[in-house]
Amino acid sequence: MQNWTEAQMPDQHGRRAVVTGANSGVGRVTALELARHGAAVVLAVRNVAAGEEAAAGIRREVPGSEIEVRRLDLASLASIRAFAADFSGGLDLLVNNAGLVLTGPRPPLTVDGFDLQMGTNALGPYALTGLLLDRLAAGKEPRVVTVSSIVHKWRNLDLADLMSQRSYSGNRAYAISKLVGTILGLELDRRLRAAGSPVLSVLAHPGMTRTNLTPRAMANRGRLLRASSRLMSLVVSPVEAGARPQLCAATAPGVRGGQFFGPGGFQEVRGPVAEVQASAQARDLANGRRMWAEAARLTGVSYL
Repeated sequence: MQNWTEAQMPDQHGRRAVVTGANSGVGRVTALELARHGAAVVLAVRNVAAGEEAAAGIRREVPGSEIEVRRLDLASLASIRAFAADFSGGLDLLVNNAGLVLTGPRPPLTVDGFDLQMGTNALGPYALTGLLLDRLAAGKEPRVVTVSSIVHKWRNLDLADLMSQRSYSGNRAYAISKLVGTILGLELDRRLRAAGSPVLSVLAHPGMTRTNLTPRAMANRGRLLRASSRLMSLVVSPVEAGARPQLCAATAPGVRGGQFFGPGGFQEVRGPVAEVQASAQARDLANGRRMWAEAARLTGVSYL
């Protein structure tokens, strides 16, 4: 995958993809490039108006592209179930791209009683994948891409405090949610292979991009944080580069289940696409089994 770019993407005609959080940032770029290469793309978004605006922009850039907008709130199991129940037609690719980071005080819990970041970034994608898995299994070279973050390496799994109830820090809760999402993506790969499924579970992270959620969240947090955000904007990658690892994971020939792609530069902050490694916590087999069982219990969605 050395120096892989979207110019190397194979033709995607005949494939249909769902990209969550596709109205902005790396999600929009991912949807745009899939459409540019011929895929039919469903923009699965919480804000339908923003999704329609993004879809219109993609149609302008790629005349004749097949773009559809559907509402999906990953912080609501009811919304996830409704999305899956209403989904019709084939499915070849699911990119679990949507993410939320909050650096302020503890937000309200989701309607299902989850920490908002945990529900949106990890448990929601787990449930969505399970509810769409049968359709994916019937697809053409089907893949699920879990979009992780370099911050997943900064925390250890604590099943007794998944919802950050003992003490709350937005940054800590975000990192834990991304660790859990990475654990689940790797465990999904193990279970798919054990079941003999044709679906590949692949992971990616964007490094730090100019639309990264963390600088956005810092924007109204005071002079020091605003200065930090401005400094970060000078050293991070453009959004097009941030989308490349997940586009590679989604489309590159020869990708294997369980592979993880990210920027290959210093500390994986930026650089050309490379295969990277998840943290020891994320790769731990016992963590995978325990987290999978806990995700099934919490969401009520059991599969594999």
